Amino acid sequence: MKTDTYLTFSPALGHDLEMRRYSADGGVAGQPVLAFPSMNGRVWDWEGYGMVESVRHLIDAGRVTLYVTDGIDWQSWTAEEKPMAERVARHADYDRYLVEELLPRIGAETGRATVWAAGCSMGGFHSTSLLFRHPDLVDGLIAMSGVYQPRRFIGEYSDAEVLAASPLDSLPGLEDPTLLALLRRAKIVFCVGQGAWEDDMLVDTRAMKALLASKEIPAFVDYWGHDVNHDWPWWQKMLPYHLERLLG
Repeated sequence: MKTDTYLTFSPALGHDLEMRRYSADGGVAGQPVLAFPSMNGRVWDWEGYGMVESVRHLIDAGRVTLYVTDGIDWQSWTAEEKPMAERVARHADYDRYLVEELLPRIGAETGRATVWAAGCSMGGFHSTSLLFRHPDLVDGLIAMSGVYQPRRFIGEYSDAEVLAASPLDSLPGLEDPTLLALLRRAKIVFCVGQGAWEDDMLVDTRAMKALLASKEIPAFVDYWGHDVNHDWPWWQKMLPYHLERLLG
């Protein structure tokens, strides 16, 4: 496995942002997967907490190229010192970074027009938001122990950007036949444990399951056991299991 680290200036964000690519020694190959850190996490967390190692066999075999992006939650959702509108607008900047800067780079490197997205905890929110906001650019999802709306961070505050970013808020009103057709073709997995610290994530996962069924969007919703906690050792098991399922 080859690891490449890139620090580049983001016009959308106005500062440098780091991205890491994990690919087979022979070059970029296989399904590109864009991964997001957990809440307030950093680009190196996926490697440091064993997530990269958990799928190393898929990377070494040339079946997956893993891209891990840095986050900016402390500038947006968790920046409690800032006005609500400013926090939400900062997330919109992050979305522009992903769509206008990072995804085109991945496409140029892999020759593919779409990626899969993955994340655990708050990374589950980011990966899910990216798919449902841009199903023309993302056609696969593995969201683990995620929240799928930002209410715990911003309360009842709402504006157009909150609606756009929050899957549980945007999906009820989604009627565009083109977007629905794209989502119905996507490979979608939601996985959550039923152990410690998973209560809120279970609530959001069940809500997503019901909402997707109402929109006739196929998804595999996977509830793991009551011993499965909201923690990295379990996400290390969930990720390769579902990646191998989706890759076939």
